[in-house]
Amino acid sequence: MGNKKKVTASDVIREKDKAARGQKYNKYVKQSTPTFSTGKNCVKAFIIGGIICTIGQGFMNYYMSLASDIELAKSYTTLTLVFLSILLTGLGLYQKLAKFGGAGTLVPITGFANSVAAPAVEYKKEGQVFGIGCKIFTIAGPVILYGIFSSWVLGLIYYILSKFGIM
Repeated sequence: MGNKKKVTASDVIREKDKAARGQKYNKYVKQSTPTFSTGKNCVKAFIIGGIICTIGQGFMNYYMSLASDIELAKSYTTLTLVFLSILLTGLGLYQKLAKFGGAGTLVPITGFANSVAAPAVEYKKEGQVFGIGCKIFTIAGPVILYGIFSSWVLGLIYYILSKFGIM
């Protein structure tokens, strides 16, 4: 019967202090945590993504008017969008656009160009080799590596299957 710990006044004060600190912390976290509206973010992403795609279509139409070759127009459109994305990244504008438009800036070609250029811009102060050269593919490198590797493997499988007359 005698192993129960006595609750002292200092234990009660410590527990109340602990609870008060927990409440203060929870209040601080609630004030510090940014709030967002999913619907509003979806609308902004839709608008920004749509604008990027509309600009791309505008370039496509322009290049089609210069030359009737659709493949050449597609190539020029892609190059133009990549160039503009890298230019805006270098000027620090793409990040502002991404902050506003969120996922809308991840339109594949512009988002990929930004993911390659952003680390290069960020690490340029470390020099050409150890800064830009080492960091330029930190985000896009795995995508490029596994994209090339998987296309090589699939090409090899296709080649083997076509040699046996399966494809």
